Amino acid sequence: MKGLCEVQKNEDQEKEAEATGPQAETLEAKRSWTADSRSALETEGTHGFGEQVMATLYLESCRANSVVPVSCLLRQGSASELNLRHRGLGPQGVRALASVLASNPYIKHLDLRDNGLCGAGAEALADVLSKNSVISDVDLSENQIGAAGLQAICTALALNPTVEKMQLQGNRLEEQAAQHLAALLLHHRGLKSLDLSYNQLNDLAGETLGPAVAENTGLAELNLSWNHLRGLGATAFARGLEANIFLKVLDISHNGFGDSGASAIGDALRVNNVLEELNMRNNRISVSGALKLGLGLQVNQTLRILIISKNPIRSDGCVGLLKSVQNNKSSALELLDVSDIQVSRECEDLASSMNEILPGLCIKRYTSRRNDWPQASTPSQPASAPSDSGL
Repeated sequence: MKGLCEVQKNEDQEKEAEATGPQAETLEAKRSWTADSRSALETEGTHGFGEQVMATLYLESCRANSVVPVSCLLRQGSASELNLRHRGLGPQGVRALASVLASNPYIKHLDLRDNGLCGAGAEALADVLSKNSVISDVDLSENQIGAAGLQAICTALALNPTVEKMQLQGNRLEEQAAQHLAALLLHHRGLKSLDLSYNQLNDLAGETLGPAVAENTGLAELNLSWNHLRGLGATAFARGLEANIFLKVLDISHNGFGDSGASAIGDALRVNNVLEELNMRNNRISVSGALKLGLGLQVNQTLRILIISKNPIRSDGCVGLLKSVQNNKSSALELLDVSDIQVSRECEDLASSMNEILPGLCIKRYTSRRNDWPQASTPSQPASAPSDSGL
């Protein structure tokens, strides 16, 4: 069965084949009108007539691309945010939209999440991003753009430093896409936030992204959660973090960093003096990995939030992390999340004592009520359900 993107590609080819004879003349006339309209829009700038020209331009473009106009766009006016998520635009719909966006002087936040853009739609939008100097926030999540579509987007962004935030989650990006992402990280200094969560970036992708992260100058937030970073790829990525001097927020939760990856992150924290928030939830980290991560916590002075919940570090791993923070007189840690990990009485007591020494530190953990601890005098007493709580 053909996928949505492939079917759309065949339809596009058929429409191009039909564009001959009288129809070609009609299309040429429309193109001429479109060029005149765009010129009028640029001349009018932010005046009311410019908004009217944009609406007319969009309607004509929809007719040329045989798509139904999106009514909310006709009412867009001079609003700075355009939200078209879940509209089913497809490649043709984006092509129609592109004629308006290329010279739009108002829209700064563009949300096209879940519109079936595929590679062709991403390429059409890339042309917009290479020309528009106003758009700064773009959401292209859940659009199946693939490696080809990503390459077009990354190339466009390299030409336009205006875009500061890009969301690309859920686009089935695999290791082939990593080289384009690496090029983006190396050449786009204006990008501040990048969301690559819920993709299929694996260990080979990690090996490609690591050196790019090390050389990146500008990115402050990176989300790589729900990917397949593990093994040598996870270690290579962590080494990139060691040399990075801009990244403040990193989410690598729900990957497979394991103990080797946690050890590499620990090494990075020993020298990294910029990172403030780190999410390592559900990464197959055991006791040994937690202890090696703790070596970094003993000297790090900038990390404020560490989430390492839902890892099999057990009580010994929790105790090791707590002691590492306790031994660091310059620690900036404000939140240590070890929830979804059942701990012993020793860990509970250590956490309680640290609350008195470091009142600014919140330890979120799996805990049991005091009367749930086994007591010889009441062996048949039922246990209550565990809950998360902070000290």
